[in-house]
Amino acid sequence: MGETDARVLTDKASLRDAATIIVLRDAATRPRVLMGQRGKGAAFMPSKFVFPGGAVDAADAAIPLARPSAPDCAARLAAETRTPAEAVLAAATRELWEETGLLLGAPDGRARDLDAPRGWRGYLGTGHLPDGGALEFVFRAITPPGRPRRFDARFLLADAEALRSDPDDFSRAEDELSHLQWVPLDAARGFDMPFITEVVLAELAARLEGRAHPGVPFFDNSTAISRFRRL
Repeated sequence: MGETDARVLTDKASLRDAATIIVLRDAATRPRVLMGQRGKGAAFMPSKFVFPGGAVDAADAAIPLARPSAPDCAARLAAETRTPAEAVLAAATRELWEETGLLLGAPDGRARDLDAPRGWRGYLGTGHLPDGGALEFVFRAITPPGRPRRFDARFLLADAEALRSDPDDFSRAEDELSHLQWVPLDAARGFDMPFITEVVLAELAARLEGRAHPGVPFFDNSTAISRFRRL
């Protein structure tokens, strides 16, 4: 095996599963999405405006869903990965709670009886569990080789109407994102954001306008050769 091949395989092995959540508001009038700015000292995408999201933790797989996702959503989430679809859905819900303080889920009597793992205590204390039926799998992207951190990220879409809290109240947010705000799709180009976020926003606009192609778009950078395909 050559040096380049070895480096690519080693880099691929460092991939972490991640879940990103796109919360959409006012879809029928002037669509807006929830975004925030990463810190300038962040190792991954510093100072960029992004959607809430982060790595899937082992504890996320232990959190039951109040309601399962649609069968086609679960099947696509499970494609070409060993990570359970339920863990990705739970991670997206947890990241939204941590980074914005917004609550997405459904009331469930099991929530307060669970032995809350790290990162879940505050959320489960509200008496809710993640609602798989409120999330739709809309995009997947793998960070290209050579970056300081690499993720296999799944982007989940939720309607702001499904939130169980005030969509403008970010008072419970942690410090990971600043300048949290609802960004109009038609004004998003004015923000400094990663290229992949721009691509996802373009796909979202196409969906809202009825121009989207079937399947889930997948930017596959698992090797040195980038491929765009659909799941």
